[in-house]
Amino acid sequence: MDIIILAAGMGSRLGNPFPKPLTTLNTGKSIMLSQLDNLASAFPDHPVTVVVGFKKEMIMEAFPDLVFIYNNEFDTTNTSKSLLKALRKVRHSGALWLNGDVVFDKRVLDKIKPLIESETSFVCVNRSRVGEEEVKYVIDGKGLIKGLSKKVRNALGEAVGINHISRNDVKTLVERLEECAPNDYFERGIELAIERDGLKIVPADISEYNCVEVDFKQDLEKANELF
Repeated sequence: MDIIILAAGMGSRLGNPFPKPLTTLNTGKSIMLSQLDNLASAFPDHPVTVVVGFKKEMIMEAFPDLVFIYNNEFDTTNTSKSLLKALRKVRHSGALWLNGDVVFDKRVLDKIKPLIESETSFVCVNRSRVGEEEVKYVIDGKGLIKGLSKKVRNALGEAVGINHISRNDVKTLVERLEECAPNDYFERGIELAIERDGLKIVPADISEYNCVEVDFKQDLEKANELF
């Protein structure tokens, strides 16, 4: 399994003059360092690749031992194209990927380990809240995800930005990400694969653990309060 962190965006909603993953938390660590520490604890032998774009040199200098992929269209594309670039490099293995602005309890990774080991493709979800601006989900009669976007109605919860695609499903997701519009989130590629290919995506419920995607200043305040 490869591990991918999507960190190419400009993070304009938070208002920092530097990449959002470098935002310092009250713990003294940046968001990305917190992620990397959690990942190293749970998956010490798995390589980490970071997709960079906006002020990429700052992230590369902060973490010189990582592998980087440059999304040179970071200012005109969204996460569908960043993830596509990364999956093209690791398409012969499964991949766990994270949005570069997610602050989470490391026990989340322990909970999803069995799903990864069983080659299950999944999206981590929080059923305890449904934010208007967040990516939301609904399921079908078999308990699998059938809708995944900000526009989903009657949502059961939010996607938290931690996801896994099995080695058996990578090729399908790559093909659908290629069809996404430049400004699409990667969730659109997942939706297309579900609709057209019958891709089975399990909602991995991690509601009992704290997990915050930092988009706005109030999100950062919440992350600092929880961690």
